[in-house]
Amino acid sequence: MLKKKNYKVYNISLIICVFFTLWGILPERILGKATLGNVTAKSQSFISNEFGWLYTLLMLSFIVICFYLMFSKYGQIKLGKPEDKPQFSYISWLAMLFSAGMGIGLIFWGVSEPIMHLHEPAIASTDTIKNAKNSMNYTFFHWGLQPWSLYAFLGLIIAYQTFRHGRPALISESVTPLFKEKHRSKVADITNIIAIIATVFGVATSLGLGAQQISGGLNYLNKGIPNGFITQLIVIIIVTILFLISATSGLDKGVKILSNANVFFAILLMLVVLLIGPTSFLLDLFIQSTGQYIQNLPSLSFRMAPFDVEAREWINRWTLFYWAWWISWSPYVSSFIARISKGRTIKEFIGGVLIIPTVFAFLWFTVFGGSAIYQELFNQVDIFNVINSEGVEIGLFSLFENYGDFGKILTGLSMLLISSFFITSADSATFVLGMFSSGGELVPSKRIRVTWGLIQSSIAIVLLYAGGLKALQAVSVLASFPFIFIIILMSVNFFRSLSKDDRVTLED
Repeated sequence: MLKKKNYKVYNISLIICVFFTLWGILPERILGKATLGNVTAKSQSFISNEFGWLYTLLMLSFIVICFYLMFSKYGQIKLGKPEDKPQFSYISWLAMLFSAGMGIGLIFWGVSEPIMHLHEPAIASTDTIKNAKNSMNYTFFHWGLQPWSLYAFLGLIIAYQTFRHGRPALISESVTPLFKEKHRSKVADITNIIAIIATVFGVATSLGLGAQQISGGLNYLNKGIPNGFITQLIVIIIVTILFLISATSGLDKGVKILSNANVFFAILLMLVVLLIGPTSFLLDLFIQSTGQYIQNLPSLSFRMAPFDVEAREWINRWTLFYWAWWISWSPYVSSFIARISKGRTIKEFIGGVLIIPTVFAFLWFTVFGGSAIYQELFNQVDIFNVINSEGVEIGLFSLFENYGDFGKILTGLSMLLISSFFITSADSATFVLGMFSSGGELVPSKRIRVTWGLIQSSIAIVLLYAGGLKALQAVSVLASFPFIFIIILMSVNFFRSLSKDDRVTLED
């Protein structure tokens, strides 16, 4: 049961989510230009243009902070008591944080993003080879150290407060110490509501992407199944039932088992595509693209294109959307990572969260994006045209089409993987939302988790109905903006606590 003091956060958050759901359902003939799709699109444009600099600096700062903490004297501090041991094995821990972090997105964008960057480059050029190199460079940039350093730093803050100081597992616990006692209750409520809203809409975006791709895969396997909203609706309903079953079984059963399965099938799919594709080309591409990423990271991180309108539009559409999407996911992912990381040192925590998933993401995009680029450049296969005509979600299946009958097997395997990532993302998100809305309970009630699961799925349905991919992207930017200021406050409080806390001993 919810404690009385927590009803306010729970109810207000629920009302806001229901309001957005109803807003998205109402048609244009009633609302005119004030539809959810129109308003979120205009809000996205305003935030990207006016506050892009803030997103850029913030995301870059997380990398600097993480590497500093990892190699500083604080690296040996344990997230918990000296005798605490990690709850999960290293493999299960990595699998869970990776599945929660960006599973669906990798499959959705694995082929489509590099191909779209190849034909619509960040830096205009008629040199196809140069565009191919830059396409991998920017894809690595969007999925590399920036998002994982965000998750690592915020997860570290939450784990530090929860397991070192014994405070509830709430975002607000990392903010309220900055304020006077009489203001802390209101600040806590506002902070937790913002965290819940950002989480709900960030995860709903991912669920919408997953539903789109499953629908596209079904259509690819059977043209009698339309790739449209009705199919996406049915997919969400079925997968919602599955993840609610998982959500009521706890971390040790549902999320842990599915996360391990996710990693196994993801590696299997990636290895198969690597081996049946241009293997040597892909391995060369991985080495070269990783080197280019490391070399160009500073210039990529600071690029804003203030003198080039078209280039800035590209940055808004891609880079700033990604930064906003990662930030909207960060309350949930960071809290979930913190929840499963008790007993690990700061160095071990940051190293695990930052380095290993980044390398895996690079491998993933090299294998799938690189295979698609190879098909376009050397086999005259027009995957980009398929993406333009049938949708971004078809990119992966368009690649598989070049592998003959074996491609249908790969399509089936990828759809199974998407569904599994869908379940684990939604499952772990309901767990975190339950923590946020029940005073930081590490094991929130099943009723609360089920409620948030239904809300997430409802919003994903509404966003797909209101405008598909564009609406999903726009609402991510909108949901992320208020949480930026929470992140800044969390950072200030963390370093103040780290420097002044006389209970922290480096001999732990």
